[in-house]
Amino acid sequence: MNVVASPMNPVVSREEWLEARRRLLQLEKEETRLRDKVRTERRALPWVKMDKDYVFQTPEGEKHLSDLFDGRSQLLVYHFMMGPEWDAGCVGCSFHSDHVDGTLAHLNHHDVTYVAVSRAPIDKIMAYKARMAWKFPWVSSHGSDFNFDFHVSFTPEDLAKKTVYYNFRATPSADAHDELPGLSAFYRNDKGDIFHTYSTYARGGEELIGTLMVLDPARFGRNEEGTMDFVMRHDEYEPAMESEASSCCH
Repeated sequence: MNVVASPMNPVVSREEWLEARRRLLQLEKEETRLRDKVRTERRALPWVKMDKDYVFQTPEGEKHLSDLFDGRSQLLVYHFMMGPEWDAGCVGCSFHSDHVDGTLAHLNHHDVTYVAVSRAPIDKIMAYKARMAWKFPWVSSHGSDFNFDFHVSFTPEDLAKKTVYYNFRATPSADAHDELPGLSAFYRNDKGDIFHTYSTYARGGEELIGTLMVLDPARFGRNEEGTMDFVMRHDEYEPAMESEASSCCH
């Protein structure tokens, strides 16, 4: 990878550096307190009771939304961009998914089930999952309204309009694709009632991508001109493959 050219920062004495670092520390503390406040507000959000059932295709056969909880009370659904005609998943979603398998034991122990959902048929999903050597559960919503109801999939008719509804607002269709990413949370009580408790879209799930968090303190940080423009599928980095273009779609 070519590092973006950048002038050297000022070189100062250790004392001057400590003074500048302490000023930055104050901003970092403000960021941490704000992040804690946001998390508190997130947990306090009202819920919406799910009054519509959804059926998903899985390697074990059809499953309903309630089945995806796998006996736990909390479910996180990652809206993975992979449409019915795609043979490979979105590069950005693949980048996110490289970070999931190591969390599964901890999530499950904490009464949380994680599942990725895409509109691609289950055979295409399983083929790409095998290519990427992932272990997390991944199911197909092909043929259901699930992706459309959660505003992460759009028909050609939707995209022909000036705007689509994404990230809780009207978004210019020129900035949209037939598939877009997101993360939704659900809770299932002892009676079996299911509630939608939270969703986030666009860059809302960025904190789940550990590589970005590790890059941030490095000298050049993420070293990007556009959001995650440096990312490729993990089997496409040199010298593995150079031919297929890296994009956030397919």
